[in-house]
Amino acid sequence: MILQTEYDFELPFGCVDEDGTLHKAGKMRMATAADEIYPLREPRVQANPEYLSVAVLARVITKLGPLADEAVTQDVVERLFVQDLTYLQDLYNRINQSEYPQYEGVCPECGKAVKFPINFRQAGQ
Repeated sequence: MILQTEYDFELPFGCVDEDGTLHKAGKMRMATAADEIYPLREPRVQANPEYLSVAVLARVITKLGPLADEAVTQDVVERLFVQDLTYLQDLYNRINQSEYPQYEGVCPECGKAVKFPINFRQAGQ
């Protein structure tokens, strides 16, 4: 079993760069403890706790269009459309939660309700 630590994504609307080019594709890595702790020291986060998600996302997005790692800054995340920010917050929560989400369905053979975990962290499944 291989632990997947980086995830591809496609933004619903996209990020417009300085040249007016729209970028939708990117990558996000799993968060570390430092990704959750260090932003708490930032003045913008201390002045406005809602800014924490912007600071954390800037740390864990490793690629956004042509921008790689260090180029994905808080200013870049601030320029995202609200729908894209919400999408990335949801992706962050899904790949970093400790319990796997449960899928609820109905068995096609017996009609009984079933639940099973969805593991986003394993590659190839």
